[in-house]
Amino acid sequence: MVKPPLIIIAGPTAVGKTAISVKLAKKLNAEIISADSMQVYKGLDIGTAKITEEEMDGVRHHMIDILDPSENFDVSVFKEKFDECVMDILSRNHIPIMVGGTGFYIQAALYGIDFNDNAKSGEYRKHLEELIKDGKASELFEKLKEVDPKSAEIIHPNNHVRLTRALEYYHETGEPISSHNEKERNKESRFRELFCVITDDREKLYDRIDKRVDKMMEDGLLKEVERLVNLGLNKDNTSMKGIGYHELIPIPEDAFSLFKCVSKIKQDSRHYAKRQLTWFRREKNVTWIDRCDFKDNDSIVDFIYKKYVTEIENGN
Repeated sequence: MVKPPLIIIAGPTAVGKTAISVKLAKKLNAEIISADSMQVYKGLDIGTAKITEEEMDGVRHHMIDILDPSENFDVSVFKEKFDECVMDILSRNHIPIMVGGTGFYIQAALYGIDFNDNAKSGEYRKHLEELIKDGKASELFEKLKEVDPKSAEIIHPNNHVRLTRALEYYHETGEPISSHNEKERNKESRFRELFCVITDDREKLYDRIDKRVDKMMEDGLLKEVERLVNLGLNKDNTSMKGIGYHELIPIPEDAFSLFKCVSKIKQDSRHYAKRQLTWFRREKNVTWIDRCDFKDNDSIVDFIYKKYVTEIENGN
């Protein structure tokens, strides 16, 4: 059976994946599947840098605005919905392009990871969740550094879902989940994929991140968070754990507090970009695309297009 084609446009936050993917999709008559863990939520627009209808430029997008912010979303749900999207896209004889920076989601899509092979009971998970509610998440993260330092490099301390899962997996199996993930990476891919990771000079990327956060604040990020809080959402909700949201809860009461929150968003975003690149460096068969080596987005798109036609479509 011939494997279906798949293009992946990955990279750190703010590197410019959106514009490149839309241009590429128009060139290939393709459709885009978002691999972003926060853009699935309705109403989380500014803080997620969610693509607008104008930016979509007529290209069909999937996995955006599919859940209410009170609902939970994790990698197993993503994989299930991703598979449905791929079947839908292929039924129209279009090419699926997966775009995002959540490396774990991309890995799950490529290798069809089974997420039900650990966690023999839910008791330890409940114990961890209680500790987090008691404000001991930082202590648990230190524990993760001890038992699984590789996972600690790519899991944000505030990502309690992944923190819990990593500690639970180690508790139940005696094996670091990073070792498990490495084995999953060595599985055979379910696709004929072209896996592109876009990078840029670190200082340029960090400057772009800072400017994007400033633009989010100008566009009303604080009001967006206030509206979500008024709906009854808090830091316990999966949707509120995203960067740009948890830093602003509770709502800052004065200008100095707001300044500290914005600085924290910028810092967290830069750290997240670093963790994303750490993850992608561990992936195999990746085509690295450094923006410094290209004149503009059009030249990057042309490069990806030619590589896809040569290596995937024609099988050379």
